[in-house]
Amino acid sequence: MSATNPDAAVSLRLDPKLLDLLVCPVSHGPLSYDDKTHRLISTQAGLAYPVRDGVPVMLANEAIPIED
Repeated sequence: MSATNPDAAVSLRLDPKLLDLLVCPVSHGPLSYDDKTHRLISTQAGLAYPVRDGVPVMLANEAIPIED
């Protein structure tokens, strides 16, 4: 893992079936996976959820606001 960005070393593709099951805990809307940032994106809520060690962190207090 990288010292500056621990998520950067995780090169993963989320299983599309898993992505179909996950929803944003804030908006209850769909999520998309961003390969570049290794985050799950909720455009409805304007939030990004980190993926750590291949595990999506679906906690509202861990979400990162995304800018337009």
